[in-house]
Parts: sequence; C-alpha cells; structure tokens
Amino acid sequence: MSDAFTTRMLNVTTGSRERVVDLTGECEDFLRDAAAGRDGLLNIFVPHATAGLAIIETGAGSDEDLLAALHSLLPADDRWQHRHGSPGHGRDHVLPGLVPPYATLPVIGGRLELGTWQSVCLVDTNKDNRERQVRLSFLG
Repeated sequence: MSDAFTTRMLNVTTGSRERVVDLTGECEDFLRDAAAGRDGLLNIFVPHATAGLAIIETGAGSDEDLLAALHSLLPADDRWQHRHGSPGHGRDHVLPGLVPPYATLPVIGGRLELGTWQSVCLVDTNKDNRERQVRLSFLG
C-alpha cells in the first residue's frame, strides 16, 4: 500500500444504550502514524445502517443534547415501517439520513484540523448492536 493512502479499522463497543462516543483521540493516534507530518484528508466512515458521525462539542452537555434532539425528531415508538429489533428500531435506520455515516476532515502537518471545541463523535442510537466498526483513512 502506498504511503499516500493508509486505512485502519477501529472496533468500538457502544453497549446497550444510546451513546455519543468521542473518537478524536483515536483519530489523532491514527494520524500520528499514517500522516507522519504531512497534509491531507482524514475520511471517517461507519459501515453500519444505524449509526452516524457528528463533529460536535463534548463534555459540556452537547452530546446528551444531541441524543435528546434525536429522540424528539426520531421517537422510539411504533410509527416506523421498519419493525424488527427493539421497539422503535426503525428510527435507527433513519438516523444516517440526519447524522451521516461519514466525515472528511483536513489534516495539516499531520494533525487533525478541528475548531477549538470540536470533537469527532460516533452517534449510535441502536441498542441492539453493541459493537461498531469505524474506518479511518488518510489520503495525503
């Protein structure tokens, strides 16, 4: 594989509750090896039909606010046509329409370029799938 393109798969345990998982540290660890001081792009992809990625502030309540907003927009009730799994699971399949399963971010000098309060987060509302994968790919 060329030095210009490197990829790694992360395994993330989200458990049996809705979660916002901060992946910023894992992204930075990956870039330390993959980017080696170069400029480029980090692509993050979640190969799941019921999870997404958000660039948000964490630790000040925004992660819980995001889950509350998603609960308001996508209630876990019986309105969904997609009905297997836990009650309301159909809304988990709508989630990636609002919180996409991908993000592409700039890398400058081998470092992720995020705003002061921004973090890369996995958003998982699906209580039935406790294990997630996240693909990190650097192109530079």
